Amino acid sequence: MLTNKRIVVTGGTGSLGKVLVRRLLSEELGRPKSIVVFSRDEAKQHAMRLAYQKRSTATDEVIYHNFERVLQFYIGDVRDFESISTVLRNADVVFNAAALKQVPTCEYFPFEAVKTNIEGAENIVRAIRMLKLPVQTVVGISTDKACKPVNVMGMSKAIQERIFVSANLYYPDTRFICVRYGNVLASRGSVIPLFHEQMRQGGPLTITTPDMTRFLLSLGQAVDTIFAALRDAGRGEIYIPRVPSARVLDVANVLIGNRKVKTKIIGIRPGEKVHEIIVSEEEAYRTIERGDYYVILPMLPELKPEEETIMPLDKEYSSADNVMSKDELAKLLARHKLFVEDNTVFEEDVAV
Repeated sequence: MLTNKRIVVTGGTGSLGKVLVRRLLSEELGRPKSIVVFSRDEAKQHAMRLAYQKRSTATDEVIYHNFERVLQFYIGDVRDFESISTVLRNADVVFNAAALKQVPTCEYFPFEAVKTNIEGAENIVRAIRMLKLPVQTVVGISTDKACKPVNVMGMSKAIQERIFVSANLYYPDTRFICVRYGNVLASRGSVIPLFHEQMRQGGPLTITTPDMTRFLLSLGQAVDTIFAALRDAGRGEIYIPRVPSARVLDVANVLIGNRKVKTKIIGIRPGEKVHEIIVSEEEAYRTIERGDYYVILPMLPELKPEEETIMPLDKEYSSADNVMSKDELAKLLARHKLFVEDNTVFEEDVAV
């Protein structure tokens, strides 16, 4: 499917981006002609380049011949139209993983979230449309917080989804699709790495509210969802993984185990929900099942399929539904090696 394709991963040095790049290089979807990691952080790009070249240190020569390799690195920013236009000029497939994603950060700097999460997506669409670039597919990476959003991060991601969906009307030669999922277990800024660090410091583990629930999936499952959408999604569709949810307090208690570490209730942070919703009640009537995924069909009538479809949901899909027991949660965390033992962190492999 991706054999001889030229791929661009925006935000490719992030937790998801690194696992996505690794999976692309594994050739499970074919052997790409090139994979370009596009981001604005030269330090992370340098570290990622060293890892793939299996070097611990390097001088300037490490960057030589960058554009002759399958894995290439490009400094730039989705906020900058000229920058994104240049890197997309020969792309066949684009994965847009660039984002401002930490909820409190977006609350304190809302327009920065707008510039990355909204203007960045619009720059991709505008570059393809105005410059008639030969991009075949764009995959937008979204979040459950985009569903009935109450925070800036979710609001900006919700608009990003709409930008990509509507782009199918303006440039029919490119397929624009999205994926939407919940908390990734070991990604930077998520709760489990925070709990690991708090346990290393002897506690307490900070809990916002005892009732809070979240969808949980691994970085591998996130990439599985992206690949499923890439294979099967129609224009304007949003792919949703069917994954378990858990109480955040249970996550803390399972990680603590028999250790003498306390928990502390600190109250909900700015912009947080008690329960996340990944498919709203309003979206449920246009949501179908496709294999292991829910698929939200586009709202725009020009993009809706003509055939009748069976809708599996009769209400919203919330993290408050089907919450895992502590035993189930412990098995999930053990499967992904997300425990702390003797001050050593064992967690899902997110390295390159």
